[in-house]
Amino acid sequence: MTKAPTELAEEVREQVQSKKAYRAVIERLNKASVDKHWEAYADVPWDDPDFQVDKNDPRWALPKFDRLGATEWYQSQPPEIQAQIGLWRVGTAMKIGLQFENLLKRGLLNYAYRLPNNRPEFRYVYHETTEECHHGMMFQEFVNRTKMPIKGMPRALNLVAQLAPLIPLVSTELFFVFVLGGEDPIDYVQRKSLKGGHIKHPLEETIMKIHIAEEARHISFARHYLKHRVPNLSGPQRRILGFTTPIILGVMARIMLSPPGPMVRRFHIPADVVRAAYRDDPDHMAEVANSVGKIRDLMGELRLINPVNKRVWKLFGIWDEPGRRRPVRSDHAKAA
Repeated sequence: MTKAPTELAEEVREQVQSKKAYRAVIERLNKASVDKHWEAYADVPWDDPDFQVDKNDPRWALPKFDRLGATEWYQSQPPEIQAQIGLWRVGTAMKIGLQFENLLKRGLLNYAYRLPNNRPEFRYVYHETTEECHHGMMFQEFVNRTKMPIKGMPRALNLVAQLAPLIPLVSTELFFVFVLGGEDPIDYVQRKSLKGGHIKHPLEETIMKIHIAEEARHISFARHYLKHRVPNLSGPQRRILGFTTPIILGVMARIMLSPPGPMVRRFHIPADVVRAAYRDDPDHMAEVANSVGKIRDLMGELRLINPVNKRVWKLFGIWDEPGRRRPVRSDHAKAA
């Protein structure tokens, strides 16, 4: 059994102004996938008594990092209800994660299908697909153990999402923006949760650390692919990519960071509580904007932000100047 990482892996960040430099990054990521990888049923101690999932375990209670956890309504609930809501929240994030990664794997294979011989991207895509398969198995096993009717993505979005694997057939650059739109918000939340000491259950912590370690490579590949390819796009292609990027990010960040409808209905969470905790809370809106901050920086670096599409970023509430992040009050300040 390979132990979960003790430190949070960081992304590879290199300049890829030449084809040689770009290929060197991919070879580095390929080697890392061989040297450090985890398997869902070999490297997670599912049968360890300390890793068992009890829906009433107080360790599942929402931290004030989650805006619902800071509300008076949530704090007034019995401990077992607080735990169940927290577990549902975690389970939903994992279910959405595995659904997104299902779409991602199908899109990656569509991309790899058309690659010519001797392209280093082919090997990397298969490394990533293998790792994403293990992530999906980890996430689904966790969801199964909650014994809760967790659904994941909203039904209407599920139907539209089936088009995502076809994006590489039209634009590989747009597809890797979609990849970052799904991976970066989850990575942002998981890193912040672990660094803030908000994760109390060892099973959740182990899954998160494994996921972060491998996603650091996946995110690195997507970023470097865009850095390598976008400068060579035509003017119309750049305008389309610049316009569609904030739409993808705005939709996906809200899916990842907003409360699932089935949970709201199951626990009869009042509409005004949900509205105050999320839609009307400036701290929540700042978190949504910050969760896509690194992609926004990348779009600025690639000169894909212009006065026209900047309005789209603002419309979705995810705009800030590249390199800046919106301030969010601390948990202590929020509780006070």
